[in-house]
Amino acid sequence: MLNVRNGGLMSVRIQVILKETEAARFKSQAHKEGKSTSAWLRDAGRKAIERSQQGLSLKDPESLAAFFERRNEKERGQEPDWPEHKRLVLESMQASNKP
Repeated sequence: MLNVRNGGLMSVRIQVILKETEAARFKSQAHKEGKSTSAWLRDAGRKAIERSQQGLSLKDPESLAAFFERRNEKERGQEPDWPEHKRLVLESMQASNKP
């Protein structure tokens, strides 16, 4: 661990041991999001802490409603209604059965 002075704030370097494939996946995802691997890992760690502190029990109506509210904030577009969705699935299945 190395402490570095950075504009009055103390930064700490942490070494993380990863498998090569895992490191490549992290790096690739970071690149897709336009972040450095370090920034992506920091964000992923912060998100994991937030999730664990939110206590996603979904056992009471309030936490369930909060869960769906958070999901609705992140989702884009509109889901098809069930008959339309069922039709698309059936068409896809029938198309895959044709020679």
